Amino acid sequence: MESGEERRHRTDKVMNANPQPAIHIQSLSSLEHFERCVVLQLEVWGYSDGDVIPRRVFVVAERIGGQVLGAFDGDTLVGFAMSLPGYRDGKPYLHSHMLAVLPQYRNSGIGRRLKLAQRDDAIARGFDLMEWTFDPLEIRNSHLNISRLGVIVRRYQADFYGPSSSPLQGGLPTDRLYAEWWLRSSRVTDLLSGEPQPQQVFERITVPHTIYQWKQDPQQRSLARSLQSNNRAALESAFQRGLAVVGYERDAQGNGNFLLGLWK
Repeated sequence: MESGEERRHRTDKVMNANPQPAIHIQSLSSLEHFERCVVLQLEVWGYSDGDVIPRRVFVVAERIGGQVLGAFDGDTLVGFAMSLPGYRDGKPYLHSHMLAVLPQYRNSGIGRRLKLAQRDDAIARGFDLMEWTFDPLEIRNSHLNISRLGVIVRRYQADFYGPSSSPLQGGLPTDRLYAEWWLRSSRVTDLLSGEPQPQQVFERITVPHTIYQWKQDPQQRSLARSLQSNNRAALESAFQRGLAVVGYERDAQGNGNFLLGLWK
């Protein structure tokens, strides 16, 4: 009989069209590796010094029960995931604050492998929930989080971080959705084994693939702001009415669609 781990590897092969480099993932604990995580942020997002997470935060995360995991191509650190322990409503959880993969290594499944490594470690330590925030205008990331990892979304925070120095943000408010990853739920375990369960969809909210062009072009940035504002209102309204993001679809043109339904 095929094991869960074997099903996961089979699913990875099906879901990743591009061949994966020979990447290995391990926990990070050295100052040298933490310093490399700082440099990676600059290479991925182009942050100014004020927005970069310093080495000391990685040290603290690793030493207080969080996670700092690195993806290596040989001896070269090409990606990382960092989380901090959290506590809400009487329950502990892990908040995955940052995940970064070098541009030349994207679309090869490394981000997903880092998340799955986080999940394995979290479950081994007794956690049921991981959370993180993500930009609702980022189509690829939304697809990864919802369609390939199985998170649900029930909360929206406008301008979560305040102004960002990253040119990728395009000067827009740093709106974020809260991803809830219920690590042992049937939704997640079924999806990771290649057997996702169908969801009843009541509403759809679209992010056009042109959003990236709009954000980077000053003459079209007003279109991005308008879309962000309209989608913010639509998502907040859906959450207030008891709906949750339970699915995500990309069409042939590359547009993204949040699928809203009920979550028990």
